[in-house]
Amino acid sequence: MWNDGLDMMDQCGERIRVVHPLFQVEGGGSIPTSPLQLTVGRIDKKLFKALNSCWHSRLPECGNVFGGMAFGAEYDGLLYAVAYWSNPVSYHVDDGKTLELRRMAVADDAPKNTPSRFLRVMVLMIQRERPDIQKLVSYQDPTYHAGTIYKAAGWINEGARKNNGFDKSKRPWRQRKADVIPGDKVRWAKIMSNAEVTGA
Repeated sequence: MWNDGLDMMDQCGERIRVVHPLFQVEGGGSIPTSPLQLTVGRIDKKLFKALNSCWHSRLPECGNVFGGMAFGAEYDGLLYAVAYWSNPVSYHVDDGKTLELRRMAVADDAPKNTPSRFLRVMVLMIQRERPDIQKLVSYQDPTYHAGTIYKAAGWINEGARKNNGFDKSKRPWRQRKADVIPGDKVRWAKIMSNAEVTGA
């Protein structure tokens, strides 16, 4: 099981990538060649944080993960991608019916197109597990990413959002420094099928 005493070198090594009872199999040491070979499921949030620290290029830290849900994509006993969803950080978007993809991080040795398939499967799982959720949002840093995975998955570009930071003295309970993306960002949205059916 998870060991809080692991140092960063251990966390970024193979040992921390070994999945826990949700997926546990006898590892054969093979490497996946297609994202279709990956199995997606829920993982421990501490495990998500450790691997996000190793793999995320821009935001290796993730603040409050007490709520929400973490997912992992594994093959043959090793994780190749992790993600964390929670209520939106911005209170303007947090309406009780929306979830935000706070982080998604993929290992360098993951198969091509892993992010797209991982995102698609997570959306289906959220729709099944949380029928109350009518909308998903995620923020893209246009300096580093083109939003290709969102376009391919049929998400809607809701336009650029100016990031002016926040005043910690006014809202210290809502955000941490690790949650603030430097510079402008683009918000993408996915309307869930249950929202369309109910006319929401």
